[in-house]
Amino acid sequence: MNRVKLLIIEDDLDQRELMRETLELHFGPGCTLGVGTCAEALRQNLGDFDLILTDFNLPDGSGVELLEQIRRQCCTPVIMVTGENVVQTAANAVRQGAIDYVVKVGDYLFTLPLVVEKNLTVAKVKQENESLRRELEITLLELREKNAQLEHSLQKVQTMAATDPLTELYNRRHFARVLEQLFAETLRYDKDLACVMIDLDGYKQLNDGFGHQVGDQLLVLAGRSIHANLRQMDVAARYGGDEFVLLLPHASAQDAAIVAQRIREDYFKTSAELLKRPQGVCMSMGIASAGQNHPAHGDQLVALADAALYQAKDSGKNRIVQAAP
Repeated sequence: MNRVKLLIIEDDLDQRELMRETLELHFGPGCTLGVGTCAEALRQNLGDFDLILTDFNLPDGSGVELLEQIRRQCCTPVIMVTGENVVQTAANAVRQGAIDYVVKVGDYLFTLPLVVEKNLTVAKVKQENESLRRELEITLLELREKNAQLEHSLQKVQTMAATDPLTELYNRRHFARVLEQLFAETLRYDKDLACVMIDLDGYKQLNDGFGHQVGDQLLVLAGRSIHANLRQMDVAARYGGDEFVLLLPHASAQDAAIVAQRIREDYFKTSAELLKRPQGVCMSMGIASAGQNHPAHGDQLVALADAALYQAKDSGKNRIVQAAP
């Protein structure tokens, strides 16, 4: 066993010397320090000792009172040594935090080293277990943090895969998945679903005339105007080039027309500010709805809205056209 450091608190000098000699004979010379009072004991750095043996009756206090003060300073294991062969005394000491007890009767000095060695081993195992517990807690905390980072990264990747990087609206691939889901819900619950196709009027000429940087900013503004005028349940995507598509669950064609008009007005104003001119960029829009047009599937709903959009473009642009019932 490695060199240990023991503290003996015993007011009887003869008993203290006998205990010291017995323990040093077993654990090695100089491994013990003996004191005779609570005050002397409390002047020591109690955390430096591997184990403390204290008498139950001391001149300036009881062993239990001293035990309470030791526990406030450190977690060094304490063995209570008593000359009273009373089970209640020993049990009370253990309840107060003593790791074990020794009764000073008969040949107790012969068994004292074994009791100390046993409790040193138990204390070492407890210390190692506590160290392992702390390491495990740290590992689990790190694992939770890494899992959170991984989940955040995964969500970020999923968002990037579903999002148009310029406008921050959904891309066409993700829109196709959402369309299928929303159309199925529309049929299942007999609710309406409106689709709005949007095209920026004269975008190619503006892009060529003002440059691609301004052209990109016009697309970004369109995405913002669309997003600002939709409900949380609505879906918006960049369909391609300067075309956008909206899905409005539980909305009729008339409801969609109101939303479309708000988007047109918002975009006309913000694009005028960007271009630094009185006239902003106009939008042509086509609208179809499940309740009014009775499409057989989601793609047909989009096709009907797209046909209405082309009708709006052919009719002079800058207008909203609803697909005929």
